[in-house]
Amino acid sequence: MLSRSEHPDGPVPPHRPVGDDRPPTVRVVCQQLAPQVGDLSGNVEHAQAAVEEAAELGADVVVLPELVTSGYVFASAQEAASLAVDAQDDRLAAWGRAARGAVVVGGFCERGPDGRLFNSAAVVDATGVRAVYRKTHLWDAEKLVFTPGDAPPPVVETAHGRLGVLVCYDLEFPEMTRTLALAGAELLVVPTNWPLVRRPPGERPPEVVVAMAAARVNRMAVACCDRTGDERGQAWTGGTTVVDAEGWPLAARTDAGPVVADVPLGEARRKRLTDLADALGDRRPELYGALVAHPSTDESEHAR
Repeated sequence: MLSRSEHPDGPVPPHRPVGDDRPPTVRVVCQQLAPQVGDLSGNVEHAQAAVEEAAELGADVVVLPELVTSGYVFASAQEAASLAVDAQDDRLAAWGRAARGAVVVGGFCERGPDGRLFNSAAVVDATGVRAVYRKTHLWDAEKLVFTPGDAPPPVVETAHGRLGVLVCYDLEFPEMTRTLALAGAELLVVPTNWPLVRRPPGERPPEVVVAMAAARVNRMAVACCDRTGDERGQAWTGGTTVVDAEGWPLAARTDAGPVVADVPLGEARRKRLTDLADALGDRRPELYGALVAHPSTDESEHAR
């Protein structure tokens, strides 16, 4: 696994020379499911069946929704704790054994070693859990249940390309997607639970627009796996979409089931746009200091 937080040599250079054994195209299968809050055993069973179905469809990379094992709309932190599993739980490792050589990325309610809860995503293959990412940007009432992660997202080197991982709301922070692109991610995998919001007729969900923009500006494919159903009065978008590195959707659906896309990773390995333009090489980091500066209270009030 390659991770900004754990790799001894720091971020992976985006143009690092590699061999010719990397696949030019990978088949991504996002399984848009409808987990039910409180039904840990049922959700695990459905997720396992979804991985097996994706393997039958020839998946190289399988993506499951955010918190697929637990459901999302918790009545309390205590309820969430009763549905949490640790990162080495065999029910997560079983995804990799069922995937027939594919890599599986799925969300789960993680119980940390000290009992804290995290909204996490596991990267799993036949060898077991390769990496766990803890969501760093918590949405709304998630802050009443989860502790935000404090480590940058990983880039995991796999037989099917370099996978970057975010969870749902993280995608809306361009600093995160750019960080992963600079670290060498070719395919950004995003387990999500997108609450249904108003949008004009005929328009895509706003989160899909964000994914398309992130893909295009970073020259990095993006696979977002959403969920369906109605959970304790919360309707979900059902916006699962796979986007290529030029920012165009390859496949999407709104109902439950698999979204299958053959993603050309070669596009994500070429950051040059023209002879004189490069998506990453044209950056001006010396001008971007304000992006990571914390504004003072006076400045924040003035901005409003």
